[in-house]
Amino acid sequence: MSDDVLSGKKIILGVTGGIAAYKSCYLVRELVQRGAEVRVVMTSSALEFITPLTLSSLSKNKVIVNTFPSSQADGCDTVTWHIDYGMWADLMIIAPATINTIAKIANGFADNALTTLVPALRSPLIIAPAADVDMYMHKVTQENIKRLSELGYFIVEAEEGELASGLSGKGRLASINKIIDAAGLVLSGYRKDLTGRKIIITAGPTYEDIDPVRFIGNRSSGKMGYALAKAAYLRGAEVILISGPSAEIAYPELKLVKVRSADEMKKEVNKYFTLNEILIMSAAVSDYMPKKFTSSKIKKEEKLNAINVMQTDDVLGSLKKNNQVVIGFALETENELQNAKKKLKDKKLDMIVLNSLKDKKSGFEFDTNRITIIHKNGKSLKYQLMSKLEAANKILAEILKI
Repeated sequence: MSDDVLSGKKIILGVTGGIAAYKSCYLVRELVQRGAEVRVVMTSSALEFITPLTLSSLSKNKVIVNTFPSSQADGCDTVTWHIDYGMWADLMIIAPATINTIAKIANGFADNALTTLVPALRSPLIIAPAADVDMYMHKVTQENIKRLSELGYFIVEAEEGELASGLSGKGRLASINKIIDAAGLVLSGYRKDLTGRKIIITAGPTYEDIDPVRFIGNRSSGKMGYALAKAAYLRGAEVILISGPSAEIAYPELKLVKVRSADEMKKEVNKYFTLNEILIMSAAVSDYMPKKFTSSKIKKEEKLNAINVMQTDDVLGSLKKNNQVVIGFALETENELQNAKKKLKDKKLDMIVLNSLKDKKSGFEFDTNRITIIHKNGKSLKYQLMSKLEAANKILAEILKI
């Protein structure tokens, strides 16, 4: 059995008539590859941009366009398909959702197959709007999106960028990865429960330069920190992500502050700490740095036998806490629980997240993690192996209990 939260899930994809409809192909493909069963419902306008045959081929299921059969001359099947679909689905996603469809759903219209299905749904609904900038930012559109959010639908807002019209601005369909992340979050039972919260998250390694070519570093990829930032954003938080060198890609809406050294990490954390209520220190900050930086490359001929090092400043130890919630991480290879509890106490943390390099597919460089969460009151929660995005949501859920 797969550990993927999407595996085995029944998902309906609604596709409406915008240029971004072509991206629905990638969305279907990704959902199917992750083990979901996908059924597609299209509006008639969507046919102007993409064919049902394409989406049927990718999903391996029939595609519905019309509420009623095109002809009854030879008889027909039952026409309560929308009730059957509404009970079948674990989740529905509308991507792209045009301003026309958004307006219809917000005001209770059911005049095509897709909008007729929505009120019959028993599952959560994710809506990913897309439109040109002026259409998207129009007051009526924004009021309709707000209303949908208030009604309990999960909105994955459009992104800023170059649009089909040639204009630039907000209105581009959210990235496929972001929509997939939102699907996993909603299927796991999470909602926008961090709205209005301000969070700093640190990620990745820090590098301490020896010379212009070499440095002291570690194997941290930043995957856990970036997953935490993405999960927090999707759940409504205002996120500042302070990242050491990492190949991970952040959502464009996140405030990304790039650093290299432990000293730079310390300065940026202290800069933003007083303005935020939660700090999650998931970065693997280097404990040591060279005592001396050599401005030119050290040649082999110089026969470097040793590097004199000194300890870097303690980022957590430098903080002046004033009612903020501070979460630490501990990556251990032995005496894991004992060492994590000691760090929790010594650093005066509210919670610590422990993972061990002894656990397979856990820790540095993997997309999965096996974590133990320890609260300062001694409560300990140990989880099985899961994706780092799922682990991030578990961590955030526990932070909300503090």
